[in-house]
Amino acid sequence: MLVIEVPEGELLEEIEAAAKDAGLADAAIVSLIGAVDDFAISSKPLNDATRDLPLSDATPAEITGTGEIVSGQPHLHVVMAVQGNKALAGHLRRAEIRTHSVRVYLLPVP
Repeated sequence: MLVIEVPEGELLEEIEAAAKDAGLADAAIVSLIGAVDDFAISSKPLNDATRDLPLSDATPAEITGTGEIVSGQPHLHVVMAVQGNKALAGHLRRAEIRTHSVRVYLLPVP
């Protein structure tokens, strides 16, 4: 297992760079945990699975999720806990880290 600590930067870019540095083109992202300063996610509209509904939020959030790296590209599904005890879930498009950090746990795929 490879553990990536991301203290700052854009999460997807940092995961991609760390996986490349470790020689991982394909891996399971079995868990991630931490906090981000702002983020963008997307989900599917009720009656059209071919589209994405984007949501950007410029507020801090706790993050947890799983996913994969395929051909060097990270793909994450996350749950974001935001103020007011609300959870937002979906496909992670962007997550900026400046104040806290995120730890990512990867298992290489042969």
